[in-house]
Amino acid sequence: QVQLVESGGGLVQAGGSLRLSCQASERTFSRNTMGWFRRAPGKEREFVAAIKWPGGTTYYADSVKGRFTISRDNAKNTVYLQMNSLKPEDTAVYYCAASPGSTYSYPPAYKYWGQGTQVTVSS
Repeated sequence: QVQLVESGGGLVQAGGSLRLSCQASERTFSRNTMGWFRRAPGKEREFVAAIKWPGGTTYYADSVKGRFTISRDNAKNTVYLQMNSLKPEDTAVYYCAASPGSTYSYPPAYKYWGQGTQVTVSS
C-alpha cells in the first residue's frame, strides 16, 4: 500500500530549527525522487527541496537554499528535511512526495503525497 507519513512539524521561534521526517513504504520510496513541498495560507503549493535516488543529488528552492538540507536514509525508507534559521515566511503545511521520474520541482510529476505537517514560525 502506498503510504507517506510526515512528522516533526510544530511551533518554533524565528531563528530556530526543526527536522521533518517522512516515512514511506518501500514501494513508494525505492528508486523514487523524494521531494518536500509547502503551502502557506492563501498561497499556491511550492517546491522546497528534492533528492534523487539513491541520494547525493539534491535541489533546493532559492528561498531555502543554505538554510534547509534534504537527506534520505534508504535503509529506513525515510527522507528528512532539516530546517535551520527559520523565518516567519517559512510557516506552511509541509508535504512529502515521491516521484518516479526525474522532474523535481513540478508537483504534477509527483505520484504519491503525504497528508502534510504544520510548521509555524513565530516572530
